[in-house]
Amino acid sequence: MIKNSLAILTIAGSFSLMSAQDISTIRNTVDVYSNNNPTGSAKYQAMAGSMGALGGDISTLNNNPAGLGVFIASDLQLSLNINSSKNTTQFNGTSKDFKINKTNLSQTGGVMTFQLPENSAWKFVNVGANYSEQSLEDYSETGGNNNISFAIPAATTSLNFDGHAYNRYGTLSNSSIGLGANYNNNLYFGAALHFKTADIEQYDTAAFIDTALNSTEIFNKQYTPFSERSNGFAASLGVIGKVNKQFRLGASLESPTWWQVTRIYDSYDNPTDGTYTEDRKIASPLKATLSAAFVANKDFAINVDYTLGITKPKYTVYGAAETELNNYFENNYKNLSEVKVGAEYRIMGLRLRAGYGFTSSPFDSQSVSAYRSDGTAANASFNNFILGKRTTVAGGIGYDFGSIYLDAAYQNVQSTYNNPFLQGDNSVNSNYFSNNFVLPSSNYAVSKVENNQNNISLTLGYRF
Repeated sequence: MIKNSLAILTIAGSFSLMSAQDISTIRNTVDVYSNNNPTGSAKYQAMAGSMGALGGDISTLNNNPAGLGVFIASDLQLSLNINSSKNTTQFNGTSKDFKINKTNLSQTGGVMTFQLPENSAWKFVNVGANYSEQSLEDYSETGGNNNISFAIPAATTSLNFDGHAYNRYGTLSNSSIGLGANYNNNLYFGAALHFKTADIEQYDTAAFIDTALNSTEIFNKQYTPFSERSNGFAASLGVIGKVNKQFRLGASLESPTWWQVTRIYDSYDNPTDGTYTEDRKIASPLKATLSAAFVANKDFAINVDYTLGITKPKYTVYGAAETELNNYFENNYKNLSEVKVGAEYRIMGLRLRAGYGFTSSPFDSQSVSAYRSDGTAANASFNNFILGKRTTVAGGIGYDFGSIYLDAAYQNVQSTYNNPFLQGDNSVNSNYFSNNFVLPSSNYAVSKVENNQNNISLTLGYRF
């Protein structure tokens, strides 16, 4: 096993940035291992995941397991998800688009209800299980700029920047089991265990034109490509209480997800090229959710959820690499803040739903030495650095046939972020490497990425 091999800090302005650590490692720590955008049933998707004080859907295990206590009938469901994700990258006045389309069985789950004796204040004890899966595939390609050029005197040539790409493949899954209870039809309690897996293949590549040969040279960032196979565990507790017939309040607490990560990565000139492995442990943030719902009658309900990250991502320290990753998140990470609103209106068997969600940027504004269009570099400050704020607009329709129900949902999710790459540090051997050259770039290039996702979810359910 190789430890302590990946990260050294540099300071730019008042913010610390990773110079040896691939930027994608920082991004994946938040985007994958601290994921706060789980998929669910079509009803859950249509209401933007806002169900914390309503319950009554198996996907409430994602944010408040007390929602299991609301069930008065057993339920089974299966969901299909059709996802279209498009990245539009802008740099040096040019734009590049790339779209990924995925279709998969995204969610399946069920609840078994157990009615207690009529003379008991405890009305129901329910057991639920849910499995969800989502693609992690993501590709952002940045165009070139010949003004960003590096002289290589020993080879009597220069390298002109011709483009860059971050490329990620993978899948994130979550298996949850939970227990919910109904006390006197006024208080609902729940607890759940969550077992997660993540499989990631990550690439960080840059292309340059060798002006002497007029040929393209492909570079890989040090310690990439890499693959990670990870298993995580978390637990959650929740409660829902009726203030009166119309108002409900909910609260839940989800522990950090404790991840065990096995990574395989490529290292260049260390002192010789080779493939290495290491183990890491990551704890995602502890999260709390507060919810409120207004249930006007059996036909209309609206719910608001607010989720706050109480802690920050943290690596178990084996040496300098994990210490410096932790320092980066301590100095630059902003605790999660998310608001979601969802509503449902019923007309006999017809169900109409809508939702909206907003998640703040996970990182503070950061200053780096960045290339300008003319190829010179200067300190510049960037908001939404590495990842940005996210907005979700959703809607859906369903029909309850009695024992069987069908639901459909549409979500549009948008985010914009500033995308850093190209920087390397000779002193810690963290450059980009090709078969012939080592790239001597001490500055970042930063492009703007606009991500637009369109999700369609279909759920078939059976109630008995």
